[in-house]
Amino acid sequence: MAKTLPEPVRDPKSDRLLTPANAALVLIDYQPEQYRTVTSATPEEINLNVVALCRFARAYDLPVVVSTVGVDMGVNTGTTAEILAELPGVTEIDRTGVNSWEDEEFRNAVKATGRKNIVIAGLWTEVCLTFPVLDMQAEGYNTYPVADAVGGISRVAHDRAMERMQAAGATPITAIQFGSELMRNWARPDSPKFREVLQWYFPKRFALMKQGKIS
Repeated sequence: MAKTLPEPVRDPKSDRLLTPANAALVLIDYQPEQYRTVTSATPEEINLNVVALCRFARAYDLPVVVSTVGVDMGVNTGTTAEILAELPGVTEIDRTGVNSWEDEEFRNAVKATGRKNIVIAGLWTEVCLTFPVLDMQAEGYNTYPVADAVGGISRVAHDRAMERMQAAGATPITAIQFGSELMRNWARPDSPKFREVLQWYFPKRFALMKQGKIS
C-alpha cells in the first residue's frame, strides 16, 4: 500500500522533539569583532548555518531573540548584515556583559517567547554561548546549542565548551537537524518550506566546499 499521507501530528507543545510551537531561536554576538578571532570554523561555514537557522525559524514562525555586546559602548559594531537581513522586524538587544543571561532585557525577551526549548548559537562557543546555556539549563530551560553555527578561538576551546554544555544537560544539534525536526514529515502541507531552505542550502554549501572555505 502506497504511503502518501502524514502520520498523526503529536501535540506540538508537549512533543519531546522540537516543534514550531515549543521552541525559540536565540542568536548571540554575531558581530565582525567576534568573527576575527574565531579559528575553529570559517566565517563562511558559520554564516551558512546561522542563515539556515534564521530561514527555518522564519519559515515556521519561531520567536527569535538576537543580542549583541558592546555596541552602545562604541566598542563593537552590530550583528553582521548577512544575518540581520534574514530577520526583518527583529530588534537587537545590546549588553555590556559577556553572559547574556545576566542582562535583564535579554532574559525578559527569552521569557517573553513562552518557550522552554531554546535553540541557541553564538560567538564565541566557550564564552558568549556557554555561559547563558549553563544559566538557562540551571533555570529549567532545555537548551540546544547549534554546533555547526558557532565557533571558538581554537578547536580545543570550541570542543571543551561543547563538552561543558553537554555535561550541564544541553543537547547539541546542527542547523539542518533543526529544520528537519521542525518539518518532521514530507507529506505535511508545510514541508515545502523546508525544501525551499534545502534548495538554497546545499548549492551554497557545495560552492563553498569547492572554494575551500568549508570542509
